[in-house]
Amino acid sequence: MAAFAELGVMPEIVQALEKMDWLLPTEIQAEAIPLILGGGDILMASETGTGKTGAFCVPIVQVVYEQIHMSPDQKSADKPAGPAKQSAPDVTALSIDDRDPGLVLSSDMSTAKSKSGQWQGCRANKGIRRSRGAKNSIAYYEVYFLEPGLARVGWSFANARLELGTDRDGWGYGGTAKKSNNKQFLDYGETFGEKWDSIGCLLNLESGDISFTKNRHNLGVAFKIPLDKLERQTLYPTICVKNACCQVLFGHSADYYCNKPDWCVWLNEMGKNLELNPTNRASNTSLNARAAGPLAIILEPSRELAKQTYDCLETFSSGLDIVTELLVGGSNDKKQAGDKTHIVVCTPGRLSEAVSKNQLPLSNVHFFILDEADGLLQQGLENLIRSIASKLPMMFGSGRRMQTICCSATLHNFQVKKLAQDLMYFPTWIDLKGEDSVPDTVHHVVFRVDPLKDTTYTELNGLFCTDGVHANDNVTDALFAGSKRTPAKPEALSEAIKLMKFYYTLRAIENLKMDQGIIFCRTKLDCDNLYDFMQNMNKKTRTDKYACVRLHSSLSQQERTDNLEYFKRGKTKFLICTDVAARGIDVRGVPFVIQVTLPDEKANYVHRIGRVGRADRMGLAVSLVGTVPEKVWYHGCRRRECHDTRLTEAGGCCKWFDELAMLADIEEHLKCSIQEIDRDFKLQVDEFDGKVVYGAKRLEQSSTYEGHVEQLKTIVSHLTELESRAQKNFISLYL
Repeated sequence: MAAFAELGVMPEIVQALEKMDWLLPTEIQAEAIPLILGGGDILMASETGTGKTGAFCVPIVQVVYEQIHMSPDQKSADKPAGPAKQSAPDVTALSIDDRDPGLVLSSDMSTAKSKSGQWQGCRANKGIRRSRGAKNSIAYYEVYFLEPGLARVGWSFANARLELGTDRDGWGYGGTAKKSNNKQFLDYGETFGEKWDSIGCLLNLESGDISFTKNRHNLGVAFKIPLDKLERQTLYPTICVKNACCQVLFGHSADYYCNKPDWCVWLNEMGKNLELNPTNRASNTSLNARAAGPLAIILEPSRELAKQTYDCLETFSSGLDIVTELLVGGSNDKKQAGDKTHIVVCTPGRLSEAVSKNQLPLSNVHFFILDEADGLLQQGLENLIRSIASKLPMMFGSGRRMQTICCSATLHNFQVKKLAQDLMYFPTWIDLKGEDSVPDTVHHVVFRVDPLKDTTYTELNGLFCTDGVHANDNVTDALFAGSKRTPAKPEALSEAIKLMKFYYTLRAIENLKMDQGIIFCRTKLDCDNLYDFMQNMNKKTRTDKYACVRLHSSLSQQERTDNLEYFKRGKTKFLICTDVAARGIDVRGVPFVIQVTLPDEKANYVHRIGRVGRADRMGLAVSLVGTVPEKVWYHGCRRRECHDTRLTEAGGCCKWFDELAMLADIEEHLKCSIQEIDRDFKLQVDEFDGKVVYGAKRLEQSSTYEGHVEQLKTIVSHLTELESRAQKNFISLYL
């Protein structure tokens, strides 16, 4: 029971799994279940028979059950607020209520993405209004292009169309170097829309001028709005995009180089000028699971696979009031999927028929699963899949996105990749066949914790608790008796490593000036002990430089949700978590990761450190590696409170963990040597500018590139000759 429960699976489903003798999750299940429960789009590939069906069915049953049984308070929270006056939220963001349905927002409501060929617009959740008789500032927000595409950015009143600049109450600047208002498109500024372009939007409340900047270059005044209009109505930041992905910044962000002019004020800092957006557009998407059709549609390429998946769902949901329907050719027409169905498993023909006859409502579908996607595409069903996907809701009033899950024998199929690119938003890839590699944006280093040379542990007596593995080994005298001799017992050396790892975790935070990061611990107990230590150090130093929260399966669901939100919103600096808890969270691009202990599986090393860095900012991962074996917990029992420190071969729940051997396996797996750092945690720097040196990777890439050019030289020469011949033939034939 403990294995699946650790993945976040609810007890009722765990009991159903135990009846099937599913005691341990397969590799694909261990990867996919937490990610799907976490709310993201997933692409997964693994060998046949590895449990892919269970990997998506288990979390779908759980989420559907939770959606059906939302409390009245949660249901009311799912509905957007009405137009009545209310206090504005702390953070200005894009409004999930005031947007076109084809525009998908990230979980923090700062990133907007559209794959539609039509304009999709969105206003902010707060706007600004001019104060009569008071000093008014110049408001500023910034749009940052994460993917190339078309966009218009600017300002609009609440009653304006979301297709910015097509009516009297919207003023926009478009990527084709045109400014627009009331469908009048005039030349202005420069073209934009390439990746990493930054467009600043300025509103001078003193003069009524609207102007824009591109990559910090001021493009001049574009529009002038009458001051009485600005006093009567609230003006909202507005964007509309077409096949583009943008990050919208309403305040300072450490993740991006902001281009705000010094004489402007971030929109989020406008104080009394700010007003909440009262628009209510999401009421038609609020959850009503029993009256608005199925919450999940699973598309299978054959009846046999559909029946197999249906049987799995029935087994997993036994004892839960979930209605699952099988919609395949030759099935009983009297048993049609409809309003009271929660999960539909179907084949393409019956799905197409049910949708075309309006027998299958799609307005409340939270999951769209393509099982054996490569098989579906081989049957020529791409147009059907795209047609169904276009009819599904993108987001719901609660802020939850519709999830698309794609299972395939391989993710390296061009058609599968293209379909995923067009249909999925911010997807995570789980490819158990591919080779692991460290992203170029990640700098990873190792610090060796060596109790044979470093006696720092002698000064750490009583500062914090360790995991209790050596509670009965009488190691205190060997470590703290005052003798200068190095302890000889392996148990004493193991305890010394545990003590020094917590100490050097804080040293790394201080010396590297970490302002945000994820700290990985081996067990839930380690998470709790490190959390207590960091909280106590905050009290002793009277600072918040070690502010942190925990994330592991023993915490309540509400506490896990709250802690994760605190970390995502920057209200705390560090997230202390286990591997299992971290797999299901959508947190990427953090600047730092600390591994207090290396993972048991070498593949998890890449998963951990892959959370740091992004395209425009390097990330640093620090691993603390013991130079002698450490005795650690390795629970195989089902007891809640286990203190059996015997080794597993003796029937206990502990084992010796050789981190140096694991480090060697990781380096062999990655085909590289990991840089080591000393106790001062100073990184290798460039003598010229003092920045961390990442040149080795670039040099390796350069040599590979030159070799590739040499290989292609003959082919390119041949293509040039063919092109010349084709042009000459065209001229001789038609001129």
